[in-house]
Amino acid sequence: IFSKASISLEDSESSSETDEDEQPVRRQEGSTDLSAEYWGIQKLAKYVKGGDPTATLIALCSMRDFNLSEETCQLAIKDTGCLEVLINLLDTEEIKCQTGSLKILKEISQNILIRHAIADLGGLEIMVKILDSPDTDLKCLAAETIANVARLKRARKTVRKHGGIKRLVELLESISVGSSYQAKDTETVRCAALALWSCSKSTKNKKAIRKAGGIPLLARWLKCSHANILIPIVGTLQECASEPSYRLAIRTEGMIENLVKNLNSEHEELQMHCASAIFKCAEDEEIRDLVRKHEGLQPLSALLDKSENKQLLAAVTGAIWKCAISRENVLKFQEYKTIETLVTLLTDQPEEVLVNVIGALGECCQEEENRGTICRSGGIAPMVTLLTATNPALLVNVNKAVGGCAMEPENMAIIDSLDGVRLLWSLLKNPNPDVQASAAWALCPCVENAKNSGEMVRSFVGGLELIVNLLKSKDKEVLTSVCAAIANIAKDQENLAVMTDHGVVPLLSKLANTNNNKLRRHLAEAIAHCCMWGSNRVAFGEAKAVAPLARYLKSKDPLVHRATAQALYQLSEDPNNCVIMHENGVVKLLLAMVGSTDDTLQEAAAGCIANIRRLALATEKAKYG
Repeated sequence: IFSKASISLEDSESSSETDEDEQPVRRQEGSTDLSAEYWGIQKLAKYVKGGDPTATLIALCSMRDFNLSEETCQLAIKDTGCLEVLINLLDTEEIKCQTGSLKILKEISQNILIRHAIADLGGLEIMVKILDSPDTDLKCLAAETIANVARLKRARKTVRKHGGIKRLVELLESISVGSSYQAKDTETVRCAALALWSCSKSTKNKKAIRKAGGIPLLARWLKCSHANILIPIVGTLQECASEPSYRLAIRTEGMIENLVKNLNSEHEELQMHCASAIFKCAEDEEIRDLVRKHEGLQPLSALLDKSENKQLLAAVTGAIWKCAISRENVLKFQEYKTIETLVTLLTDQPEEVLVNVIGALGECCQEEENRGTICRSGGIAPMVTLLTATNPALLVNVNKAVGGCAMEPENMAIIDSLDGVRLLWSLLKNPNPDVQASAAWALCPCVENAKNSGEMVRSFVGGLELIVNLLKSKDKEVLTSVCAAIANIAKDQENLAVMTDHGVVPLLSKLANTNNNKLRRHLAEAIAHCCMWGSNRVAFGEAKAVAPLARYLKSKDPLVHRATAQALYQLSEDPNNCVIMHENGVVKLLLAMVGSTDDTLQEAAAGCIANIRRLALATEKAKYG
């Protein structure tokens, strides 16, 4: 059965325009001890170069008797100048010589140095022309050799520039899917798909495949039952799934059903590419629903047992992670005991697997039941250990998972005993803003659910100064998460006093002129809680935070209304702030909110109006006696 392990290893990086072929590794001197094979090929070289067509053909056939997968033989062909002749033979009218040459080029182009040499010698341009040949064998050999050489970034560009993508797509179209096709037909499709797969690593080529009408053809061939065709077809699809237009097509052309079906294949490589395609597509909610509808969650869960195949495991855990963004899918994963299995994969796994496993657990622990499952399965300790990792993508996911688990006081006690909160706090110093923001979000439930949380926070030397200074960040998500954390920390009077000394009031006030609703909500919450110390209410007024807050009431987001009403209620305890609110038309807007079904919003709105009214009455009384 066809296997493309060598290509898939290079392609597994997926959707990246770079590749290891860009910097070819020079062969070490003396690495070939000029074996008998080397001398044998050197002898044949003179017949390949100087003979008549018959002698050339015999020499080509003899050359194929050598083991061309060995580096010694590959480099012998290059060193003796045979490579140039092989490429020149492609430009002749002699089909037998062209075929003989391509059979050798197909084998030796597995070598990185040979790939560079073929590209340098203009071999790709000739191979692209051969795709128009009426000879099927010749076309297949050309396509398969292109598949090897196009692992090079510049080779992919050459194929596109010379119309190769269009021709390869036409080869897929020339055969119709059905049970009646011949072995030759399947070979044509296999080789064309292999070449498209290699070419599809380039963004421009993805677009070229789409423009050439490749998407419906990939969808059509996805329905076939031949694994040796399906592997490169799905390989191309998962490569292209990084583009929104392909994800849309995968959904609308009914491809999810076939991707799910092939998760049950006996070929692990095919399973891997199907899982990888789902991983890339399942950011889309409709695709997550389709995976569930076509019963893909169960086979994904079952594939976790094949944990010795790390490439397959990375793709499967990635697909599970993205599918778990939907609550309905998480409930299915609970049924299949997926969470327990994921916990066992938190240790002794490569980083790309860990990122996905912890990402999946981070989504699953948004459900209360799963937070208990993770704890009972012994998942908290390995999670906390991962807080010492260095990979930003891993840290972001770990932070979310630890924060999710910390919503349960029982879990929070374990996290704290393992020094997890200190580790989260230290990640606020990480240079990556995504890591900072996810750490700050995770600290919110930690501070909320820890016993003696005020004392715990004070035990981190310099911790409060660090979090207050993050209000100077330029990143919106960092600012939002830090405001949320400050709102929680400020519930403790001593900590609020320390943050006030570190200048939390002017820093929060500076952020007030924002249009971002998520930031507005958490900023208003932070201001409401920070009003509770000393003369902070007055200080917010002097720092010009009141008028911008009044404008938040015009937002369409009810959560912003609630937080803003609470902040205004606290600020309205200061007479000067009441005047500013009145001038900014707060009363009319708050009156409408007094009738809200949200009790907190209703009370805060009424309290704020009462304070403004009380001040107005007192002013009138003072004025008119």
